Amino acid sequence: MLAHLPLIYVLLMAAFATILFCFVLQRWMRMRKLAWVSLVVSIGCCLGMVAVGGLQRQHWSAQQMLVMYSFVWTGLAIGLFPSRKFFRQLADEAQRGARREDFEYPARYGLFVCFSVIVMSFLAFLLAT
Repeated sequence: MLAHLPLIYVLLMAAFATILFCFVLQRWMRMRKLAWVSLVVSIGCCLGMVAVGGLQRQHWSAQQMLVMYSFVWTGLAIGLFPSRKFFRQLADEAQRGARREDFEYPARYGLFVCFSVIVMSFLAFLLAT
C-alpha cells in the first residue's frame, strides 16, 4: 500500500526515520560524533537495503525497501526509548572520563528493542506489499 506512493514521499519517510534515529541517539547519548556516525551508517544501511531488495529473486522495488527501512529504523528508535536513562548514565560517565572495562546492557531493554523492531518489520512487510 505505502509502496505505491510516489518515490518522493517514500524518500521523505526514510529521511524522517533517519533524522528521528539520529536525534534520539544525540539527545540520549549527548555525543555529536555518534550522531554523525549514525547518520552515515543509516544512509549506508538504506542504500544497502535498496540494493539487496533489487538483487532478490522477488525484486522488491526501491519504494518497498524504503518503506521497510523507515519502519525498521522507527522501530529501533522506539525500542531504544526505555533504555534512555541507561544511555545517559553511560554518556555522563564517558564525559567525566570514567572508563568501564565492560558494561551490562539489561536483558529487558534488549528484549524490548528486538520486539519493537520485529513488530515494525512485520507492519512494514504488510504495508509494503
